[in-house]
Amino acid sequence: MSITYISERVSITVLALLAMAAFIAHPTPAQAHESFSEGKVKVLYHVDSKDPAVAKYAMALINKHIEAEGGPDKIDLKLVVHGPALPLFDKETIDPELKKKFQLILDKGAQAEMCQVSMKLFDKPLDKLAKGFKPTAHPVAVKRIADLQREGYIYIKP
Repeated sequence: MSITYISERVSITVLALLAMAAFIAHPTPAQAHESFSEGKVKVLYHVDSKDPAVAKYAMALINKHIEAEGGPDKIDLKLVVHGPALPLFDKETIDPELKKKFQLILDKGAQAEMCQVSMKLFDKPLDKLAKGFKPTAHPVAVKRIADLQREGYIYIKP
């Protein structure tokens, strides 16, 4: 095989991969339509890091996102928290800045869900967590996340 032949094959393969990536990255008209609920954009934020800085950053992003969309009446926003992030939201030990940012997004209409399995594993029922969480609609958070994506929620993980 000549170098030219190999080079052409690599170029064709790269172009095909780029085309597939572009196709996957852009929603179909049906998917784009599904990401709106009653005129609201549907967005899912996923937090599973034990790093308090990541959780605070996520809360700040959510706040800015709500503002950027034009306010709570323009966005249907869900926050799903699970795994190592759960202890960050323990009502007895929550970082004051995180607590303030979390309350702010709740006041702006964000709906926060905590993984049922994580609550069992960490022995932290809802009453031991920061006020505002409800249990995930499915016991397993990653299943809940997949269900929300299937419902047209745009996925964001800070």
